[in-house]
Amino acid sequence: MILYSYWRSTTAFRVRVVLNMLDLNHQISPVNLALGEHLLPSYAALNPGQSVPILELDCGTRLSQSMAIIDYLLARHGARGLIPDDPLLAARMRAAVDTIAMDIHPLNNLRVLGRLGQLGHSPAEIRDWMRHWMDKGLSAFQARLAPQQPFSFGPTPTLADICLSGQMINARRWGLDLAPLAHLVDIDTRCRALPAFAAALPENQPDAQQD
Repeated sequence: MILYSYWRSTTAFRVRVVLNMLDLNHQISPVNLALGEHLLPSYAALNPGQSVPILELDCGTRLSQSMAIIDYLLARHGARGLIPDDPLLAARMRAAVDTIAMDIHPLNNLRVLGRLGQLGHSPAEIRDWMRHWMDKGLSAFQARLAPQQPFSFGPTPTLADICLSGQMINARRWGLDLAPLAHLVDIDTRCRALPAFAAALPENQPDAQQD
């Protein structure tokens, strides 16, 4: 399989972690968002949404949107504990996932930041925008968690932890005050110590630091 990825993309990070956790052989094909490679007609032909990630299967079928890709991989290869067996806990876990994937990320992605700049907002105003929505979303995420658990919903990582760890990368990049989010910092530290997460981190990607 081929994963079209960008080293700083938190959505691509999610898929990278899942591929690693499922021990699925794949190649990384970098797409430099900073240079606008996702806007080229050749890439738009692969993904009309002009975003990463795309996962190209061995048969040549291409899948887009990180959570849809992950849903496919888990359905095809088994959840491996990433979705709790208990339906109620699974629903609560998915609500936490959506807090990041649907509440925070759409307001903080590259195209939104670019549009804010086009509308005349300063870099400082854009930074404040990012921090505001991350703070609200991550605070809500933290409030959903059971206390005294090593990961978000139990003793092992779930999809919620994968999404959280990706968002924590952005939180640090944009200078969000993490002091009120100590529980999330602890969980993320445990995640980053796991080989599947560590290998997916931005700094460990083949295109890291190219821009």
